[in-house]
Amino acid sequence: MKKITPILIIVVIVALIVALFLSLGSVQKMVVIKEGNLKKVPLKMEINKCQDSFCGMVISDLTYASQVVAPDGKTWFFHDHGDFVEWLKDKPFAKDAVIWVRSRDTNRWIDGRKAFYTFNETTPMGYGFGAYEKKGKGMIDFKTMRLRVLRGETMRDPKIRKQLLDK
Repeated sequence: MKKITPILIIVVIVALIVALFLSLGSVQKMVVIKEGNLKKVPLKMEINKCQDSFCGMVISDLTYASQVVAPDGKTWFFHDHGDFVEWLKDKPFAKDAVIWVRSRDTNRWIDGRKAFYTFNETTPMGYGFGAYEKKGKGMIDFKTMRLRVLRGETMRDPKIRKQLLDK
């Protein structure tokens, strides 16, 4: 019995830990993807309920949020515009996807392909791109923003960051 007791204690502790993690996972019910958005409209994103589809982090602020809607109505959520660019780059529906970004100047969901972007902001994942509905001085278009993300020319690169912040 003395030999079995430590093993039983370890088994009980492991079982309790597993049960705790399983119960926490079922309570939170994070949203990573929503289906059925056939109208391809921006969906309501609840803070701390949605999870970034690229990096997996919980979306706790909508300032730099974006959504990508596939032709079949599946919608993915992101908390940094650089994340949706990275995630979308190898998807077969990339050219046909509808992209919604949260506008910093009007606080509305706008077409990400028509938005204007700053490139030196402090964003959740450090890419640095803020989306705007109205064009301002020094802003870039969607194609340029996308190209910079794919090239790694973002605030995540220390050299680029220094160059942008010294301007």
